[in-house]
Order: sequence, then C-alpha cells, then structure tokens
Amino acid sequence: MGIFNRVTDIVQANIVSILDKAEDPEKSLNLMLSEMQDALTECRITTAALLCEEKTLKRQIENKNNNLVYWQDKAELAIERGRDDLAKSALLEKQTISNTVVAKQLQLETLQQSIAKMTADCQRLQQRIAEAKAKQTQLVQRHNIVAARGQINSQLQSEKVAHALSRFEKVEQRVEGIEAQVEAYELTDSENTIAAQIDALVKNEQVDAELARLKADLKTNLKQSA
Repeated sequence: MGIFNRVTDIVQANIVSILDKAEDPEKSLNLMLSEMQDALTECRITTAALLCEEKTLKRQIENKNNNLVYWQDKAELAIERGRDDLAKSALLEKQTISNTVVAKQLQLETLQQSIAKMTADCQRLQQRIAEAKAKQTQLVQRHNIVAARGQINSQLQSEKVAHALSRFEKVEQRVEGIEAQVEAYELTDSENTIAAQIDALVKNEQVDAELARLKADLKTNLKQSA
C-alpha cells in the first residue's frame, strides 16, 4: 500500500533540516503540517478499512469452522449408516474447507500485522504533528533572525554603503586638512608675535641708547657753559 511508504517517509523526515533549506520556512512548515494531517487522516481511514476486513475474515473463518463441524458430523453419520462412499465425500468437503480456513488464517495474520504497523504509524505521525506544531513558533523565529542577519550583511556589502564610506573618508580628509591649516596658522602667528616682541625690544634699546646720548650731550653742554 502506498500509504505505508508515505507515512513512513513523513515520520522519518527531518523537519529541522527541511526547514533550514527552505526559502520560506513558515510557508514550508504550514504545507508540511497540512500534508502530515492529510496523511494522518488517510492513515486512519486505511486502518478502519483494514479493521473491517479483519472482522470479515474472522467471520468467514468462524463460518468455515462451523462447516468443518457440520461435515465431520455428516461423515460420522454416513459411517454409522454403512455409507462409506458418502462419508468419504463428506470428508473431502471437510478437507476443502479446512484448506480454505488455513489460507484465510494466514491472510488474517498478514492483515493483523498490517493493522499493527498502520496503528503504530498513525500514533507516530500524530506525535510528529504535535512536535512540529510545538516547534513551529521557535523555528519561524529562528529563521527570521537568520534572515535579518543576512539582510544586514547584505546591506553592509552594498554599493550604497561603500559609497557612503568613501564619502565619509573624503570628509575626514577635508577635516584633517583644515586642522592642519589651523595648526600652521597658529604656529605662524605665534612666530610673528615672538618676532614682533624681539623687534620691539631692539627698538626700545635703540631709543634708550639715543636717550642716553642726549642726556650725555646735554650734561656736556651744561658743563661747558659753566
């Protein structure tokens, strides 16, 4: 039966691995849950059909066993009446029915094995659905986080970001250039101030020297006049 293989494949499927490879895990999980639910419904329907077939076989085997008793009684009665030919015919009928019972008993055993397997698979599938539903929120959240990280990484590697970083570097270079100019101006201005102070000192010394000469000349003139 195809349902056996289908249920087995679903039960053995690695849900996490499948979702990791899916482009849209939430959509994939919903589709997977829907498929699991459909398989579970089909599994239950198949199991119910097998159980009905089991009841039919049991009823047929019971009827055949009753027929065995019937032909056994007929054979004994024929022997009592001295009709070995009829007894032999009755025993032939009994043998045919006995063979049918054996065949149906084997069919019943095979059917019961199928029912046991299908019942176990239904239970496992139902448990698998419960686990998938329990993990649904967690798996979707994990995928969203990974997707967000991937988007951030993609943005960091985009041409826009590269262009923005290039512009930032140019601005930074301009600022550094302005700072260098200011420092050069301050250094030059400082040097000019020092030079001016030195020149003032020189001028003051010259004035002082001239003043001293004038005082000396004036003093000499006063002496001569006296």
